[in-house]
Amino acid sequence: MKIKFDLRRVLVMCFGIIIMGLGISLFKISLMGNDPSSAMVMALGDRLGIDFSIMLIMINSLFFLVEILLGRRYIGIGTFVNWFCVGILASFYTRLITSFWTVPDGFLPRLVLMGGGVLVLSLSASLYQTADLGISPYDSLSIIMRDRLPIPYFWCRIFTDAACSLICWVLGGIVGLGTLFCALGLGPFIHFFNLTVSEKLCGVPSKASDNN
Repeated sequence: MKIKFDLRRVLVMCFGIIIMGLGISLFKISLMGNDPSSAMVMALGDRLGIDFSIMLIMINSLFFLVEILLGRRYIGIGTFVNWFCVGILASFYTRLITSFWTVPDGFLPRLVLMGGGVLVLSLSASLYQTADLGISPYDSLSIIMRDRLPIPYFWCRIFTDAACSLICWVLGGIVGLGTLFCALGLGPFIHFFNLTVSEKLCGVPSKASDNN
């Protein structure tokens, strides 16, 4: 497990986690489909009658088994902060935004919200991954694949997101435009933010970026 106390990296990681909750909230409010992993967890939670926040912890527990077996070097403080805080933050942002603003029914406003969710979620994942203080159980899957297979990171991310979208659909969950866009677009966006923002904020290249 990584125990690092570089203040610069800690701040980058915390900011990434904080805005990740906002990104998930924007997707939810847009009603155009959540990001693939959240959509899958919501669909499974609805099937089993379990609240999203608890279901998220349970699913991440399964993913954590893979991480501890195949990607132990990616476990750190950030792993657990993401694991237990993102769901709470997402619920907080959703309550806050809907308390003072009613989203119009039109397609364009919801599309704008969805687009904002894509950018915020991609940036947040890039920030906390690049901080190298621990990767969340779900996000570690695509990184472990990148490490063990001769495949660029963004293709690995597309695969894991697409798999979650398929599971969500099979379970009867909502697979909307936002879900499909994330399944095809988060990987390249995260890769882009790694190179243009996150690595510069952290001061050194991240192991989470794909330099192949």
